[in-house]
Amino acid sequence: MGVLKSFYDQAVKPVLDVIIPPRCPICGDMVADDLQLCGLCWPQLKFITDPCCAACGRPFDIARDDELLCAPCLAKPPKHDGIRAAVVYDELSRQIPLKLKYAGRIGLAKLVARFLGRHVPDEHGNLLLVPVPLHRGRMWRRGFNQAALIADALHRSHDIAQVPDGLLRTRATPPLKGMTARQRRKILQGAIEVNPKHLDSLKGRDIMLVDDVYTSGATTNACVIQLKKAGVRTVTIYCWARVLRDGEEGSGGH
Repeated sequence: MGVLKSFYDQAVKPVLDVIIPPRCPICGDMVADDLQLCGLCWPQLKFITDPCCAACGRPFDIARDDELLCAPCLAKPPKHDGIRAAVVYDELSRQIPLKLKYAGRIGLAKLVARFLGRHVPDEHGNLLLVPVPLHRGRMWRRGFNQAALIADALHRSHDIAQVPDGLLRTRATPPLKGMTARQRRKILQGAIEVNPKHLDSLKGRDIMLVDDVYTSGATTNACVIQLKKAGVRTVTIYCWARVLRDGEEGSGGH
């Protein structure tokens, strides 16, 4: 395998780079290497860094005391144990999940995993990667689950155990956009279940629940509820981008 990779890097890749040069996955401009962002797109991404809410990871505009919670988490403590998002969801950052899901750019899962890698704890012996599931009908149409691709890339880059089918989508659901929180909960009730064949391997583990984008939290909450019923210790959500509503704090830093 090492010989083949060396041959590819030294002989094949230089030729391919001339014929099909690497391009920025957001704007399409030529770049030096695969899965690299150009000098214009990179500084425009709003990376989420400290200071942020101790419960959900929502960024604050100014430094706060450690372990401080944001207003939504104080009003209603989340079911999950934290959100680790690489960037704020906006017109620029949304191009990555759109091209991953709908343009078949499955290599972008590695780019997402690379950015999420900075959030992975140093000690991860008890961690277990579980992707947010797709219904089999959508899987057949798309050909892959983008969350599972990101989870697999994290598994390969950080040697974290994974259970790709730890959760099952037992019923197809319509798009949740435009629904109230109550409608979302009703639609998702009973639609996501823990795979019974993995119950023993899930118990007591710290779950990295992987998705591409965190929007309202309805789907991930349904996953968290089922995982905690199955006896997991914690569930932290890992995603490329998270939506910040109007009036919410900060856009993070680079």
